[in-house]
Amino acid sequence: MQFKQVTEIKKIKEFLDLVENHKIELRHFKSPVLVWGVNEGTVYYSFWEEDLLTRFGLENVDGWDYEEDQLFCPDWMTEEPDDDDDLDDDDDGPICLPKIDFSDLK
Repeated sequence: MQFKQVTEIKKIKEFLDLVENHKIELRHFKSPVLVWGVNEGTVYYSFWEEDLLTRFGLENVDGWDYEEDQLFCPDWMTEEPDDDDDLDDDDDGPICLPKIDFSDLK
């Protein structure tokens, strides 16, 4: 399982609100990092101190403290990056406005 990380406090708080894990106290961390991996519909996650994770590296994370069903997690955790964000091809063309003569309006 390959682990990912996020340091944005807004995303971390969103995650904690959705999974309703009351065991986690962010105030105990100076710079919290959410580290997670997804395997067969389950999200495995832990919280790390940023300097500790930087020192040992994300590639050396081999365990987790909590697990949660993927359905209760935010979309940004489980979505694969999508290169084609613009699905509406009709918006790609130039905007054509009618030519209006305003010279007679005086």
